[in-house]
Amino acid sequence: VAYKESILSEARGEGKYIKQTGGRGQYGHVVLNLAPLGRGDGFKFVNQIREGVIPKNFIPAIEDGIREQMSIGILAGYPIIDVESRLVDGSFHEVDSSEIAFKIAASMAFQDAFVKASPVLLEPIMNMEVVVPEEYSGNVLKDLNSRRSRIEGMEMRLNFQVVKAYTPIRETFGYATQLRSLTQGRGTYTMQFSHYEPLPRQLSDEIIKRYQGIF
Repeated sequence: VAYKESILSEARGEGKYIKQTGGRGQYGHVVLNLAPLGRGDGFKFVNQIREGVIPKNFIPAIEDGIREQMSIGILAGYPIIDVESRLVDGSFHEVDSSEIAFKIAASMAFQDAFVKASPVLLEPIMNMEVVVPEEYSGNVLKDLNSRRSRIEGMEMRLNFQVVKAYTPIRETFGYATQLRSLTQGRGTYTMQFSHYEPLPRQLSDEIIKRYQGIF
């Protein structure tokens, strides 16, 4: 299942990468504010720092660090979506600052803010249309409800009941076989991706624990 990660609230995070290795060191310092965007809005990077706080030539590296962290996730290794990241503060060193230092500092700041911003796992939801003979509609509805479906409507077409529902994709595995069994082979269905929604807490916790190697 192609899960995603996102946030539900705003938070501030700070990342400071300082390394001294005999010769020239590394220095990057980034402060970010994260805020949730609407579903499907992707990612937005906004530079809100005063001129001179961080040299302009390091700003692209900061955005790159954020994007790289978003691509690998934080909660359970899934890509992060629908987040606005505002660069609000930081500092630099005349000699030791570099693009790689700011890239790492930005990744650290993003992680720091993300875990404070009510992070969630999102699951893909499918738009389903199930067509069944009317006499089987009760059992089909019962089965859909057991799959965490949200029934959006029902209508008659000739002697067939048409059920429209939103169903998490993880609950649709094996559905074709089950529908044939419930309708003696007379039921059909179509589905297509609709949107992402937060995964229920219990299921989310299981996936995160598995990713972290807890069980």
